[in-house]
Amino acid sequence: MGEEDYYLELCERPVHFEKANHVNCVFFDEANKQVFAVRSGGATGVVVKGPDDRNSISFRMEDKGEVKCIKFSLENKILAVQRTSKAVEFSNFIPDSSQLEYTQECKTKNASILGFCWTSSTEIVFITDQGVEFYQVLPEKRSLKLLKSQSLNVNWYLHCPESAVILLSTTVLGSVLQPFHFRAGTMTKLPKFEIELPAAPKSTKVSLSERDIAMATIYGQLYVLFLRHHARAASSAGAEVVLYHLPREGACKKTHILKLGRTGKFALNVVDNLVVVHHQDTETSVIFDIKLRGEFDGTVTFHHPVLPARSIQPYQIPVAGPAPVTSQSPVPCKLYSSSWIVFQPDIIISASQGYLWNLQVKLQPIVNLLPDKGRLMDFLLQRKECKRVILAVCSQMLSGPDRAALPVVATVFDKLNQECKRYLDAEQSYAAAAEAGQSRCSPLLRRPMRTQAVIDQSDMYTHVLSALTEKKVSDCRQLLWTEGLGTDPWKGLRKPGLRTAGYSGDATEVCGRRADGVHSLSEPVPGSSAALPARTRHQDAGPAQPLLHAAPAAAVPRAQRLQASGVSAVVPGELLPSCSPAVAGHAEAALDGER
Repeated sequence: MGEEDYYLELCERPVHFEKANHVNCVFFDEANKQVFAVRSGGATGVVVKGPDDRNSISFRMEDKGEVKCIKFSLENKILAVQRTSKAVEFSNFIPDSSQLEYTQECKTKNASILGFCWTSSTEIVFITDQGVEFYQVLPEKRSLKLLKSQSLNVNWYLHCPESAVILLSTTVLGSVLQPFHFRAGTMTKLPKFEIELPAAPKSTKVSLSERDIAMATIYGQLYVLFLRHHARAASSAGAEVVLYHLPREGACKKTHILKLGRTGKFALNVVDNLVVVHHQDTETSVIFDIKLRGEFDGTVTFHHPVLPARSIQPYQIPVAGPAPVTSQSPVPCKLYSSSWIVFQPDIIISASQGYLWNLQVKLQPIVNLLPDKGRLMDFLLQRKECKRVILAVCSQMLSGPDRAALPVVATVFDKLNQECKRYLDAEQSYAAAAEAGQSRCSPLLRRPMRTQAVIDQSDMYTHVLSALTEKKVSDCRQLLWTEGLGTDPWKGLRKPGLRTAGYSGDATEVCGRRADGVHSLSEPVPGSSAALPARTRHQDAGPAQPLLHAAPAAAVPRAQRLQASGVSAVVPGELLPSCSPAVAGHAEAALDGER
C-alpha cells in the first residue's frame, strides 16, 4: 500500500532517549509528557526529555536504592522521587532555593504508597492502598502540609492530568471506581460507579485490571473507557470498548459501546477526539467517532469503526552517529511491537528502541475510504485541521471525473452552512452579552472560537468556485444533462423565515518500571495549501459569512457558466441577472440544514 492508504501515522520528530536496559531505567510522566532515563539509580545521571522541551534536563542523584517513580511538578520546579513504599523524597529546582532534599512519609499507619500525582506546581497527591493524601509542598520551608485525606481500600489508580481527576479501583473485585477531582487546594469526591464486568467472577481476586481502563477527554467531556474482552450479550462476538461519561456533577453513566468484532490484545489512544483501537495480533488499528450517528437502544449508542482496519503508516528510524554512518539507510520500525507502551491521549513509547511518538490522523486518505459524502463531511467537520481537505472535497464534487450528484452537493453545502451559521449565532450572542456588560459578571462567558470547520463564502469562492470559471461551457452543459435539467440543486436548503439579519487484552511495562503504573499494549491538496489566506487557519479571527449570503465584491467573469454548472446560488445575485428569481432570492437566506 502507498502512503495514501494509511490514515494513521507516527509523528516525524519523535523524542529520542536512551533505550531501557539493565543499567538504564525508563519512566514516563503523563502530566508533563516527559521521559526520564535514570542510570544506576541516578548516580551516573538522569536525563529528562519531552515533546515540548527545547532542551533536555540533566542532573545526578545519590543512589539510595531502586527508583519506583520519578516526576517533576508542573513547571519543573520540584522533583519528587519514590524509592520505598513509605515515603517520597523532594528536591527543589527553583533558582536561589535550597538544594537539600526533604522527605514526606504517608500519614496512614501500615499503608503502602502505590504512587503519586502532581496536580499543580506545589500540590501533590499520595495514593496508598488505604486511601489518598492531598498535600501542599512548601519548597522554601522544605516541608509538606496535609490539606485533606480520604480513607478507602485501593487496588490501583489512574490519573487524567487534563481533567485533574484521579480514579481509584476499590472493593474486592476492583469493579467499583471512585473518582476524585483536584483544583486549587481542594479535593472533591465525585459519585462512585461500577463497571459492568462480562460475567460474575467466581474468584475473590481483583477481576478488573488497570490495563483495561483508560481516561480521556473526548469532545470536551471526560470519559472512562473500559476494554471488555468478551461482550455481555451472547449474540455479540468479539471485544468491545464501553464508554462511561464522567461529569463534574451528577452520576457517571454508560453512554457508548464501540464494537471491535475481534478478540486479542488491544490498546487505546484518543487522537483529535477519535478513539483509536490498536490490535496487536493483526497489527492494525481502527478509529471510532462518537459524534457520528450510531445505533441507539434507548440507553447507549453502539458504534462500528468509521473506516476499514489499517496499519499505522510504516516508519523509518534514522541511523544516529557520525556523518559517514548516518548516510546509511534508515531502519524500519517494528510497528505494534510487544515493547510498545501506549499512554493517553496520543502517546506511543518504544522502550526497547528509545523513542516516544505522538500518533496522528491523516485526513486526506480518509476521503477515498469514506464514499458517503454526507458522512464524510460530518466526520471532517469535527477535525481540527479540516479546512483544506473540505475545500478539496467540494472541488472534487463540482468538477473532475468524479462529480457528485446535485442532491449530494446540496447535502454537503447544507452541513457547511449549518456550521457557519452556528458560529455566527454564537458570535452574535457573545457580542450582545459583551455590549450589555455580562462578560464581566460571568467568567464562563467566552468568545466563541472560530475553528477550521467554519468555511464562509469567500473561502468557497476563492478555492472552489473560481476554478469553475475556467471550465469550458460544454463541460458545464454536460453536467446539467448528466444530472437532469429539472433538478433543483438547492432543494431542501431553503428555510422560509430564516434570514441572516445582523450579519452580512495484554500489556508490558517500560523495563518493568513505570512512572505511575498505567499499562497498555505488551497531502496536502496539490497547489491549494499555499493559497489559503492566513485568517482561515485554526482559531483565526474575523467575521464569517454564510456561503449563500453576499459575497465579497469580486469580479465574476462568465457568471453564466457558474449558473449552468448548478452552483449559481453561491454567486451574488446582482451578478447573475439571468438567474431565476427563486435562486436569486435565496442568496439572501441563511442555511439551517440539519446535519
